[in-house]
Amino acid sequence: MKKPDKRLSLRLGAAALSVALLGTGAALAAGGQSDPLITLSYLNQTAIPQIVKQVEEQTAAKQKELELNLASQISQYLQQGGQGSSSGSSASFAVVSMTSGQVMSLGVGCELLPRIGTVTVRANTSPALIDLSAGGTVDSGAALTRNHLYMATIADRTLTASGDVKLLVRGSYSIAG
Repeated sequence: MKKPDKRLSLRLGAAALSVALLGTGAALAAGGQSDPLITLSYLNQTAIPQIVKQVEEQTAAKQKELELNLASQISQYLQQGGQGSSSGSSASFAVVSMTSGQVMSLGVGCELLPRIGTVTVRANTSPALIDLSAGGTVDSGAALTRNHLYMATIADRTLTASGDVKLLVRGSYSIAG
């Protein structure tokens, strides 16, 4: 009998080891979901499109929610405006119209500038209003001078319109009558 050639067994062992290493390498290259390494093609073809889709869905849902909220607020505003809202508060001057007999209650810090018509101030204490233009005060029962700036510094001050009146008003107020 012939002795097995050591070279042949070495070659067969090396070939078996090479096949085992190549198989392991191929399995590792294929990867899996638990594999922390991902390829650029996976990012471009799968991950990024999924993320973009999720963001677009969430954005669309939030946009719809905001649109409904805005529509509701616009509806409320139009309903209040359509009923002739009789109160207000503004950081800038607003034109306010009053008709004969209407009464405007002034909040503390409310400023007003009579432009057209005659208004009379009423108050339980003195002074009724501060005349910022003249640097003085106005007592209860006095008619306000057109184009003078007045300020209510105490609560419970009212103005009564005599005829059609237009005022510039800044601050809180309400109109009755």
